[in-house]
Amino acid sequence: MKKLALVGGLALSLIAVNLFAAERPLRLGIEAAYPPFAFKTADGQIDGFDHEIGSALCAEMKVECQWVEQEFDGLIPSLKVKKVDAILSSMTITAERRNSVDFTNKYYYSPARLVMKAGSEVDADFSNLKGKRIGVQRSTTTDRFASEVLAAQGVEVVRYSSQNEIYLDLISGRLDGTLADAIPVNEGFLKTDNGKGFAFVGPSFTDPKYFGEGAGIAVRKGDSELLAKLNAAIKAVRDNGEYQKIQAKYFDFDIYGD
Repeated sequence: MKKLALVGGLALSLIAVNLFAAERPLRLGIEAAYPPFAFKTADGQIDGFDHEIGSALCAEMKVECQWVEQEFDGLIPSLKVKKVDAILSSMTITAERRNSVDFTNKYYYSPARLVMKAGSEVDADFSNLKGKRIGVQRSTTTDRFASEVLAAQGVEVVRYSSQNEIYLDLISGRLDGTLADAIPVNEGFLKTDNGKGFAFVGPSFTDPKYFGEGAGIAVRKGDSELLAKLNAAIKAVRDNGEYQKIQAKYFDFDIYGD
């Protein structure tokens, strides 16, 4: 009888553990200063494409989303020390980042573009940018490209914690341009009143060495269970049309890409 009671107690404990695991929120790291992908509403709530996609994925996986907000360059360190379970913050999938984290399949793709005063011209080798101050967000793919390619042509690369800070200095004339992902800079700056007088200049930047394979969700190295669940959820929301509904709220084109 004692053995039976012990077995029964263990079974109940396992059930309780499994219920707790199923009910534990999924902690998603996000930088809420990257419109239209993530931003704060007037009442201080996080909103945007990334936020809505994340909420849809959590609903598909039947888990509660718990959003953890912080600056972009602190997201991977937070993932490593288990302050968050995953990063859903327009993080580009690159070979360099794969050394630190595992990525889901992409959930959208955006090339990078240079934004300067309308009418500016850029030489193919960027030589006429010598002496220009170009703003980039710290620890991004554009930061790496600017540091390795543009700086070699005499460009002064100025790093910021957020893209919104770059826009302020661009408007005030403290910067000559910014290199950033084309979609957010177009939707969050060029299409707004603040972006009047500015335009895309030069080519689209798509070299996978620097600009990766699209935006993915990062998880800790070896977390294959969460990775599989997120990939299945991304496929499900695209198949059932939820992805397209969210996309239509923010963009008038297919952001997913080929």
